[in-house]
Amino acid sequence: MSAVAAQTQPKPATPTFGEALRFWLKLGFISFGGPAGQIAIMHEELVERRRWISERRFLHALNYCMLLPGPEAQQLATYIGWLLHRTWGGIVAGGLFVLPSLFILIALSWLYLVYGDVPAVAGLLYGIKPAVVAIVLAAAWRIGTRALKHPALWAISIAAFVAFQAFGVPFPVIVLTAALAGALGGRLAPHVFAMGGHGAAARKRYGAAVIDDDTPVAEHARYRLSRFVRLLVIGLGIWGAAMGLLLAAHGWDGMLTQIGWFFTKAALLTFGGAYAVLPYVYQAAVEQYQWLTAPQMIDGLALGETKPGPLIMIVAFVGFVAAWQGELFGPQQLFLAGAVAAAVATFFTFLPSFIFILVGGPVVESTHGNLRFTAPLTGITAAVVGVIVSLAVFFAQHVFFDPALDGVAIGAALAALVALMRYKVGLIPVILVWGAAGMLYTLLT
Repeated sequence: MSAVAAQTQPKPATPTFGEALRFWLKLGFISFGGPAGQIAIMHEELVERRRWISERRFLHALNYCMLLPGPEAQQLATYIGWLLHRTWGGIVAGGLFVLPSLFILIALSWLYLVYGDVPAVAGLLYGIKPAVVAIVLAAAWRIGTRALKHPALWAISIAAFVAFQAFGVPFPVIVLTAALAGALGGRLAPHVFAMGGHGAAARKRYGAAVIDDDTPVAEHARYRLSRFVRLLVIGLGIWGAAMGLLLAAHGWDGMLTQIGWFFTKAALLTFGGAYAVLPYVYQAAVEQYQWLTAPQMIDGLALGETKPGPLIMIVAFVGFVAAWQGELFGPQQLFLAGAVAAAVATFFTFLPSFIFILVGGPVVESTHGNLRFTAPLTGITAAVVGVIVSLAVFFAQHVFFDPALDGVAIGAALAALVALMRYKVGLIPVILVWGAAGMLYTLLT
């Protein structure tokens, strides 16, 4: 769309709660590709096509979510849902981002444990995994070309990639360093670090939005100390009540209590997305608690990559397998035990994300347009682009060299990348076609 045509477009009508609910439900079923792909889908749908939010406001929210522990794409959905329709809008948006993934993963975990190594299923995964590599790379490129509009931001992104990939620098250190670089850059070159992802150009391209650059902060999004304290107490109270119920029913050493406690801690350590916390989950689930074996953990990661929703939903797989193999409710209730444990793991993993957004959102909205806040976050956004690329490389290494160089997987990934970037094929068709091709190839060979 040309800049002139975009400028003449009328401002779209504010979506009703029902319209938003239908979109968030759809997003829960199509959010493939990990955080990079999920954020790209939301940008295309909410910024470019529906124009519910401008790109500058979208990236302002994303910058905050990048700062938080937890799944940033789910938090971004919660944030935008909250902006549009208050607290319940945020709960619905964030909840529907997770629930389809939970139900799908419970079903996949059951199939995995009951049917084991079925060639058709192995083939399906073999075809989908190279496609997922392509999806993440394409999304990282798309986000990077929007956010990195100056050589200084490219330099931060490349430095973050090298630090994370080559030297294993912890993600929180990268975030802090990028924030300091952004704060310094905001003083020395404010025109660079105030761009906010090139929001002004984006507005010319896409047209007026429901929540636009100059839209006043809504009443429910204004910061008030009393509201901040009330929501914080409610959030902590929900966590305390849930832990109290598990403690009363199963004791401190009970499996469900330990799952709730462990995944609460994991939720507060997931800086940098699921890949950054997977070693921690692996160490605890396999070595400390011995809930599942190392091969099962790797299989769970593969299943997590091939379903919609956050990759950190592998926690549901861990809970399901742990309760199933531990016969939590006895040998006759294996599926019920697995489903309950998966739900418990998911609840305690995502509850902190809702608290962060609903409690902290008004604080973030009060900083809209404040260079002292946006400049460090612009630096963080640049660094996160580099980290996303690093994580895509990490996953590609496991897909293309498992255990030896796999030319077929590399060719499949390149073909998927061409389909996505050159021919603009949708994510769902790519997943379906590549999965079917992988199944056919495996059965024939």
